[in-house]
Amino acid sequence: QVQLVESGGGLVRAGGSLRLACAASGSFFSIYGMGWYRQATGKQRAMVSQITSGGIKTYADSVKGRFTISRDNAKNTVYLQMDSLKPEDTAVYYCRRGLGTSPVWGQGTQGTVSS
Repeated sequence: QVQLVESGGGLVRAGGSLRLACAASGSFFSIYGMGWYRQATGKQRAMVSQITSGGIKTYADSVKGRFTISRDNAKNTVYLQMDSLKPEDTAVYYCRRGLGTSPVWGQGTQGTVSS
């Protein structure tokens, strides 16, 4: 059974940076699109960024120019570099394997940005 384990969350001041990582177990990591989603308190989970198996990247408008998604297929890992963080970026960040139906989700990692 595939497992996704996120890491890299924490507390940072506004303007600071965090780098999230999501390590996937199992085989065939490279054939899957991967994504980062977030859920703030009282809000629905929302897409932050996605990267296809071919390396095409998409971003939510709210993070364009500040966040960068990347993947290392040799390490079965997808990253989210978050710069110029704002208090409104505070959320639990989830990794997702698969961009269509039947995705696999990680357990989430908390990112908190103080003003």
